[in-house]
Amino acid sequence: MSVSRRHFFFGSLALPLLGAKKPVAERPNLLLILVDNLPSWLLGSSGNKEIRTPNLDRLAQTGTKFSNHVACSPAPALSRATLMTGRTPMQLGDSENPPAGDDSLEKIIASLGYVSNSTNSAGAVQFLDQQTAGKPFFLTVGGSLRAPYDGIAQKYRDLYAQSRFETFNTERVPAVNARVGKEMFADLVGNLRKAAAAVTSFDDEVGVVLAKLSQRRLVDNTLVIFTSTCGVLLGRHGLWDSGQASDPVNMYEEVVSTPMIWSWPGHLPTQANRPEMVSTYDFVPTICDLLGAQPAGRNLCGRSYLLLATGKPLPKKQPWRTTVFSHYQNTEMARVERYKLVMRDQGQGPGELYDLVADPGERTNQYDNPQFMTTRSPLADHLAAWKQKYSA
Repeated sequence: MSVSRRHFFFGSLALPLLGAKKPVAERPNLLLILVDNLPSWLLGSSGNKEIRTPNLDRLAQTGTKFSNHVACSPAPALSRATLMTGRTPMQLGDSENPPAGDDSLEKIIASLGYVSNSTNSAGAVQFLDQQTAGKPFFLTVGGSLRAPYDGIAQKYRDLYAQSRFETFNTERVPAVNARVGKEMFADLVGNLRKAAAAVTSFDDEVGVVLAKLSQRRLVDNTLVIFTSTCGVLLGRHGLWDSGQASDPVNMYEEVVSTPMIWSWPGHLPTQANRPEMVSTYDFVPTICDLLGAQPAGRNLCGRSYLLLATGKPLPKKQPWRTTVFSHYQNTEMARVERYKLVMRDQGQGPGELYDLVADPGERTNQYDNPQFMTTRSPLADHLAAWKQKYSA
């Protein structure tokens, strides 16, 4: 279980954008499907057999799925801000509503001649109907899947009327450190049915947008990207919501492991599964790489994963990094393939260390186990270096 400091540090440095200065022969339309509180573990493409997500699963079948995509913050607003700017939560001032700067992805793309819009599924259909050939667009379709799941049509509720969600591994009572969502445990199965109905309803909305894209014959020149700002626990670990569900903030896999799927027929591999550790903060560098743009004068920690998405080999001298990081309020996380370190108050608060291979449910905290010190120490050093370098 020993991992060297050299492996952690030198395997994870942010590297220059790959190919960002090269001219781009074709700039596709961009359709970003972005939802709050939808973790990877709820999708059929990730193995969930109890919740119906056929349209999102079809995107994975027609494109590339990043199976280890990690949110940089377990809170929707802050994670969305990192996704759209490439800046860390510390650089954003930990603000729940950070101001939109001139260096946002939307501004960068607008400078390339794109028409941009951010709307819901109904607005997306209207927007697509108004597009004309030769004018590229950047369309963001948003959504949120937070309790109490109001306004979900009865037909979706009926789909789960008999579901027991026996594979969900939920607790029956709230955890002692639960901060919000404790009321959801009074009718756990009933509320799980509502959550499942909300997910399938959202999946149907995605299907409507994709159908309109096909109807307008825009599929061949449109890159479709689906991701989520953060996950949700839905009763696991005795918690319901995302990172803010507990006091202190949690960084469980259900919260930070989020979907990232790219689909562009004829341009990206189909049914591809990339295992590399990628983060929310890699998105802006990747899109800039794709479009031949480069954000200038910014201290970004992310790296373009365009070569991974397109199935091309990385330069031999630039292997993919091994570590990703998350931050929210007084809590930070360093995550490698096997281990996860969570620290609070610069190591003065309660810490956590999990062996995600031996303990995928994050039940046994090894933070104070002497046998894990050779794992914990380099992760802690690397986390401190990341925070120091990317706080400004």
